[in-house]
Amino acid sequence: MAKILVADPLAEDGLERLRRAGEVTVVSKLEESELIRRIPDFDALVVRSETRVTAPIIEAGRKLRVVGRAGVGVDNIDVQAATRKGI
Repeated sequence: MAKILVADPLAEDGLERLRRAGEVTVVSKLEESELIRRIPDFDALVVRSETRVTAPIIEAGRKLRVVGRAGVGVDNIDVQAATRKGI
């Protein structure tokens, strides 16, 4: 079962859909250092606009396969770093 980290507030119906796909952990307002500490055990990261997904976060995600953005745009995600890692 996939482990999914939701790092920004998400509507309950969205969380329920994610729960059908895996084990969901919701923790909002994480500093970058805390997200780097937590991300290694997760397969997926879901954010909205509040969390910046930087290259160090992506690199720390040993099991990370998906970064999902609930909303429009990906300006808060380092897409080049994700692409280099095959995400």
